[in-house]
Parts: sequence; structure tokens; C-alpha cells
Amino acid sequence: MKRRITKIPFMIAYSTKIKKLPGTNYGEVREHALYLYNQIKKRTKRRPYIRSAYFKKDKIFFDYFWSHLGQKGPKERFKRLKYFTATLEVIKNSRNHPSSKQNPNKLSEILHRFAGLTKDKELFYVQIKEDKRSGKKYFMSCFSPD
Repeated sequence: MKRRITKIPFMIAYSTKIKKLPGTNYGEVREHALYLYNQIKKRTKRRPYIRSAYFKKDKIFFDYFWSHLGQKGPKERFKRLKYFTATLEVIKNSRNHPSSKQNPNKLSEILHRFAGLTKDKELFYVQIKEDKRSGKKYFMSCFSPD
């Protein structure tokens, strides 16, 4: 199954029913995020994944998220991890079209960027990488535009 890359001039943000993760430091936020991640991990014997509504219930794997997050500085990790629960809701439920483009560094990949709004109306983005050859999709990161 091939998905065409379309240029959409604007993205419609998916409004979540979830606030950002609570916590005043990285340790507290990480504890909440790991609890949620372990709930997902318990459902399978192999690689953890969630199913995406936009990609017709295809699996989105977490292979790259934690290593990508580890490459960031402590403040940036804290800011990104606050959006983890809202990100999971966007991946699961959003049917809004993402901004999709070919990865300029690796032509065999497509990068999909979904927009989301938390319950407090804070904008954030979710980035998913798709391997063209195998069709597998990987959750890369979540971040706020500021």
C-alpha cells in the first residue's frame, strides 16, 4: 500500500482531551511517562506499538523515541516529555492530514508531522517517520513550536 505525499498549506490541529503531564522537574514527568509507556509495553511480547487512526490502524513503533529524546538536553527533554500523553491521543485518534515530506537526509523515508492542541489549547507537534520500503512507521518525537 502506497500513501501519496500531499502538500497541504496548513494543518488542522487535533484537539485532545488531555492536559500535559504533571510535574515540576524531569524526574517527575519521566516517571509518569514511563508508567504510560510500560502500560503499552505490557500489551505485547515484542516491540511496543500503538495503532493509528490516520494510517488505517497501522502500528506505530516506539523504537526511536527514547533514543532521540536522550540526545536532547535536560530542559528540552523535560519540555518534550510533558506532551507524551497528549501525543499518544493524537496518534491513536487523529484523522487530520499531517504535513508530509520526504526526509532530505534519507530519501527512503517520509516524515509526517501532526499538529495537536492540549486541553489547555497549547499547540504541539508529533513527528512520525515512515520507511518507504517496508511501510513501517516510527514515532520520532513530540515538541512545542516555541
